[in-house]
Amino acid sequence: MRHLLTVLRHRHSGNNFYLIQRAYYKPQKTQPPPAPPSPPKPPKKPTKVSLHGETWEDNYGWMSQLNDKVAMRHMDVYMEQEEKYAEAVMSDTERLQSKLQSEMASRFPFELSTPPVRWGPWLYYRRAEEGKQYPVLCRRLASLHEEFISHKSASAGFDFTSGKRIEQKLLDYNQEAERFGGYAYEELSEVSPDHRYLAYTMYDKDNDYFKLSVRDLNFGSLCNKPQAECVSNVAWAKHGQALLYVVTNQDKRPYRIYCSMIGTNEDDILLHEEPEENVYVNIRHTKDFQFVAVNTFSTTYSKVFLINAADPLSGMTLVWECEAKAHCIVEHHQGYLYLFTDAAKAGQLVDNHYLLRSLVKSPPGPRRWENVFVEGQGLIIEDVDFSNSHVVLILRNDRKLQLCSVSLPLPVGKGSFYLKDVNPQFLSLPTHVSQISPGPNYDFSSSTMRFTISSPVMADATVDYNLSNGKWNIVQQQNLLQERTRVLYGSASTGSLGENFTVSRNSDLDQVNADNDQTWNELIEYYACEYHGVPSHDGVVVPLTIVYSRHRKKESQSPGLLHGHGAYGEILDKRWRSELKSLLDRGWVLAYADVRGGGGYGRKWHQDGQRTKKMNSINDYINCAKFLVGSKIVEENKLCGWGQSAGGLLVAAAMNSCPDLFRAAVLKVPFLDPTHTLMSPILPLLAVDYEEFGYPGDIEDFQAIRAYSPYDNIRKGVLYPSVMVTSSFNTRFGVWEAAKWAALVREYSVYDPKRPVMLNLTTDIVEENRYLHCKEAALEAAFLLKMTDLEE
Repeated sequence: MRHLLTVLRHRHSGNNFYLIQRAYYKPQKTQPPPAPPSPPKPPKKPTKVSLHGETWEDNYGWMSQLNDKVAMRHMDVYMEQEEKYAEAVMSDTERLQSKLQSEMASRFPFELSTPPVRWGPWLYYRRAEEGKQYPVLCRRLASLHEEFISHKSASAGFDFTSGKRIEQKLLDYNQEAERFGGYAYEELSEVSPDHRYLAYTMYDKDNDYFKLSVRDLNFGSLCNKPQAECVSNVAWAKHGQALLYVVTNQDKRPYRIYCSMIGTNEDDILLHEEPEENVYVNIRHTKDFQFVAVNTFSTTYSKVFLINAADPLSGMTLVWECEAKAHCIVEHHQGYLYLFTDAAKAGQLVDNHYLLRSLVKSPPGPRRWENVFVEGQGLIIEDVDFSNSHVVLILRNDRKLQLCSVSLPLPVGKGSFYLKDVNPQFLSLPTHVSQISPGPNYDFSSSTMRFTISSPVMADATVDYNLSNGKWNIVQQQNLLQERTRVLYGSASTGSLGENFTVSRNSDLDQVNADNDQTWNELIEYYACEYHGVPSHDGVVVPLTIVYSRHRKKESQSPGLLHGHGAYGEILDKRWRSELKSLLDRGWVLAYADVRGGGGYGRKWHQDGQRTKKMNSINDYINCAKFLVGSKIVEENKLCGWGQSAGGLLVAAAMNSCPDLFRAAVLKVPFLDPTHTLMSPILPLLAVDYEEFGYPGDIEDFQAIRAYSPYDNIRKGVLYPSVMVTSSFNTRFGVWEAAKWAALVREYSVYDPKRPVMLNLTTDIVEENRYLHCKEAALEAAFLLKMTDLEE
């Protein structure tokens, strides 16, 4: 019984007095908290699977039987239950999600237009239109309006001074969405060299292929041909009068090359076909449009042919071949072919790419290719790009990326030479660079090239590099300090910055001019970026990058999120992502483990995480996680994992090995059931998928797959971390993989309502739909905050 003292003031006969009244009341009983939601339990229908003398049961294999109507009805019910369960688990975070979504949306750059790309007389760009989901591809003559202003307003295609419309709409992707069932995803788009036609492929979701269309830019109408299906590559020839394209078979293998004469009624001509099931074809035109290069490759060989673009029906000429699969890019400059490749030399595999050169008109006998640069001195060429006047090299020296240009033509008749002997120009780059991406650089005759510079502590900077005078202009970079976008377009607005981006001519690769760092709009004053080398299980040192707020991080008390991928030789995405700022500003540490199997450290680094060596990737990730906790960078029991696609496999396999190491994990469209997917693919897989994860028909590969497979190695009687698995019905790794894995983890592991395993089904999010991006990112962040007891 509690006492309530109520003071009453009374007036009586002109005298004031106070009466203290004691009131008694019986408080209401406190309502108990609602019971935690129970996860759904799909039916178990065990089926036996056998291979290489091994037999096992799959309780949830029925989920992938797409042709079984009964199974699919059960799947529909189960998916609905999963959606309701996920909503119930996250229901107490609705206010937090709303707050996070508002934060993230406010940081998105408000850009109504992409930076214009100048090609010949035209400026090409994409811009948004008010109230529409998809952008519009446009162009305008640079001579009519040198100062590009389309980002200022939606009606900026109109010149109010002259009263004329100066913009030409080339392709409205909102209209394309109407053609393709409300969904617009473009895979390829190529403008013809005469700027008359646009060839592009759009994804047909209902038929699961890319459809080719050609649009006449003079009239805005679709050409009656070609309108091919299942197209994977295109290349222009005959100065825009002919289009070459590659089609795929029912297994999505590119195997045929056709030539279509634009503006005629002639049937498309089959130029080449590869009947062998393990041989793949792709094409690309050289930047000067004089040749079309045809690459044919398998696991045992690679070949490069040339087609004369002026006469595409004249046949293919073999110019290069090697044993084993190799990456080959051919360019042409003033009578010389340049080949950028990682092919083996004298039967010995090489770890990195190199640049070769050969005369187009080769003397009789075997074609002779010579190395352009002398190797050694830590010179590793990551990428190259050509213009008529320069070749630009993206270089790597250990972890340090560099960018330089060399004047063309290169010396001839003297064999290979050192890079320092051809007077390279180097750019002063930001403090921390994670990736340099060239392009789009369509204009071969231009003296300006475009690159995107990425960093963990700087928003992506799109820069134009004037090769003739060595000056740089930032054409687009979000100013995160002011929560707005700094967009610099045209000569008038960038002239004042020209001197800030001068480069030095230097023969020493390590001595690069570094004046005026502030022009890069970095965040290093507020966010720290550190690099660590973490010894793995076999002594190999794994690069680990960590980012944290200088003002919010607490020693030994910070939660952490460890990203990983480790497949296909792809570079781990360590770019600044504005949505992750919400975690950084709440004291989180973001970490990126460059495990084996990924890219950026040579071919061997990739191969040491493939097939029978896939466990290296997983052990690398685990050791990086242990390092973060053991070094007290991240608080124990507050480390979370994050992986997408093949990265989801990495994180899930790490949880099987060390479930107590992680508090939570986010797995986005993950690859979780490699055994059954590789044995009996429901969606067509490519040779590169088997090269990456293993061939089940090979007993050693099969045993390795079974050993690392997340679905096949879920531990019984163990408490697993909280997991949010995000998937949809239109992902490359089907939703059944995520559903099977979630069901089996719940069946085998110790149940704890505070450690939910839930399946979050998403819609198909296109890149331009920022609302849905923010919504999904806010849900993920709210999940991580909730599961680490850091809700606000």
